[in-house]
Amino acid sequence: MMKIPIRPVKPSTVAFTREARRTPGYSLFDWVHGYVYARWPYLYIGIGTGEHLLGRILGVPVRWLGQLFPLRRLGDPGPVTFADTYHGKVVPLEAATQLVTVEEEIRLENLEHIIPYTHARDIVLKNPDHIAVLECPCRAARPNPCQPLDVCLIVGEPFASFVIEHHPGRSRWITSAEATEILRAENERGHVHHAFFKDAMLDRFYAICNCCACCCGAMQAQRNGTPMLASSGYVASADADLCAGCGACADSCPFGALSRPTDDGLATVDTDACMGCGVCVSRCTQGALSLVRAPSKGEPLEIRQLIRNA
Repeated sequence: MMKIPIRPVKPSTVAFTREARRTPGYSLFDWVHGYVYARWPYLYIGIGTGEHLLGRILGVPVRWLGQLFPLRRLGDPGPVTFADTYHGKVVPLEAATQLVTVEEEIRLENLEHIIPYTHARDIVLKNPDHIAVLECPCRAARPNPCQPLDVCLIVGEPFASFVIEHHPGRSRWITSAEATEILRAENERGHVHHAFFKDAMLDRFYAICNCCACCCGAMQAQRNGTPMLASSGYVASADADLCAGCGACADSCPFGALSRPTDDGLATVDTDACMGCGVCVSRCTQGALSLVRAPSKGEPLEIRQLIRNA
């Protein structure tokens, strides 16, 4: 009789399951969803962005069913949208760097003043020095992706070990210093740092993605009217005395929030469209641009200040 080999459950799957049991309100459906998302992210994202054949086949009926049977959760006043369950917070380079250099375990819950979504707005960092870099599923799904691919930072447990154990060919362990260098290099390429939260990922922060406007599924969704991204809490501001009118900021803005200088030679910032990512600031050779606080855009995700406040 032929014996069917039984693969042992990976330690990271056990750890993910144990953590799921400790998470209030986390259901079996959430666990299955989270496991599928983390186990097959390239298929999941490929379908979500429409790049995979299944996404093109199933996209219309899935959207139709979602409208016919809107998802609801116990205690919610209305339907739960996709953006409520899976979203990102724009974080400038300094704030992103803070997230990969945390030296203590932390639990910050119900950060609605920072993460303006109904679900997935906690920051719970266990073993914050456990950082894995993963090949970006959004970039990998595209026919001509931006390079390099290994720019998604998975922070803390049980997420980092899960990625390493299930995607050994597409991920590796890195140090905080190496994560900082990836952030710096991506900033120089004009890419945006997003802290990502997902209900299926234990209702909390799990990764920093370094996103380009041409490949990122979240930025694509944002442009198409699904508000998946929250502002950093800052907006760009131009100094008329320093602006040289070169237009480099307008060319580099991933959110289309800057207009090329007009006859007066000054770049114009559309504060409604600006997400406060800081890409334009790093592109301005004259030092004419800076990020300024915009209370109407929400509070910044600055982990060191949050730790002090807690």
